[in-house]
Amino acid sequence: MTETEHVEESVWDYPRPPAVRAAPGRLVEVWFGERLVASTRQAVRVLETSHPPVYYLPAADVVTELLVPAGAVSHCEWKGQARYWDLVAGGRRAAHAAWSYPEPLPAYRELRGMLAFYPGRVDRCTVDGETVRAQEGDFYGGWITGGITGPYKGGPGTSAW
Repeated sequence: MTETEHVEESVWDYPRPPAVRAAPGRLVEVWFGERLVASTRQAVRVLETSHPPVYYLPAADVVTELLVPAGAVSHCEWKGQARYWDLVAGGRRAAHAAWSYPEPLPAYRELRGMLAFYPGRVDRCTVDGETVRAQEGDFYGGWITGGITGPYKGGPGTSAW
């Protein structure tokens, strides 16, 4: 599939609780501070009703030396406790740019050893060369690409969805 070919997906067709799905063959990249921070064809997507997909990348495909523990945690009722990471590159620092689930709950064990990035906190995220749009809001880290349709949770007035 090229960057101009898209399969239509409505976020309202995604399940709740969320599902983890492989993204086979898709080239997923993250850029920050003029550095390629991550590049993989082994990403997985977490799909949840009303949310754009969140891409998780294997830590082995991330320049982890650029990540600094942020000291912050949050809890997801399905995935467990998330740990946050600052990203430091090119003389810049992006606070809480990435997160991981070091000990995910059993149903989400595929996320162990994976990292997710907020597209709005880095310079650029791409999927198969297409630049991702960040999900609105400051809590969710969805990646909006062509073919992903909303409306999406995260913006003003959507917290009660």
